[in-house]
Amino acid sequence: MKIAVLGTGVVGSTVGTALVGAGHSVWMGSRTPDNPRAAQWAESVGEGAAYGTFTAAARFGEMVFNCTSGAASLEALRQAGAESLRGKVLVDLANPLDFSRGMPPSLTVCNTDSLGEQIQRAFPETRVVKALNTMSCRIMVDPGRVPGRHHVFLSGDDARAKADVAALLAQAFGWPWESILDLGDITTARGTEMLLPVWVRLWGALGTPEFNFHVAGAPARPPVAEPVPDIVAIVSPPA
Repeated sequence: MKIAVLGTGVVGSTVGTALVGAGHSVWMGSRTPDNPRAAQWAESVGEGAAYGTFTAAARFGEMVFNCTSGAASLEALRQAGAESLRGKVLVDLANPLDFSRGMPPSLTVCNTDSLGEQIQRAFPETRVVKALNTMSCRIMVDPGRVPGRHHVFLSGDDARAKADVAALLAQAFGWPWESILDLGDITTARGTEMLLPVWVRLWGALGTPEFNFHVAGAPARPPVAEPVPDIVAIVSPPA
């Protein structure tokens, strides 16, 4: 599968590397065509990795991961272009963190809105799925780092898009189906984004980001159904 990863930071490089390792072709996007961090990432990963502008990456990808800073996400996606994103699944990992007053950060939007909703409104023809934003990037791509059962949440208006994302999380990152919880429409992203102040304080209290949320009493089978064969074909690399 061809996948765009927008953002050259630690989240983008971690996610992009894992996707290439799972057999997908990944184009990392940034504001400029010659971003040195993107170039270094592509060189270190090798075959299956490429880089360029946000627009070039979004055009390339059949699915797009938004790994940019939440404060810059809307502008980055505007640079990628509505036409390049039209009809595609956009997996939004970003959080609207405000560091203007130092640590711990606050949220630029909360309660009655979310970054996920802002992105969906700005790009109504893009199928936005909020996911993976409640944990560190190493756990995103390797849930086995945390012992026992723990959860990843999905929010989005398009049920098929959420099923496609769930299938990719299972295939590329090893998330068990029973650990993928569909919270509902894109407005539920308010809840997962508002977990970040709790997450930051847990990091401080525990002294490590190597943890995740577990929902006690969650059903053995998640609201996201196991994939039908054509979804598996979409996210699985060729044999």
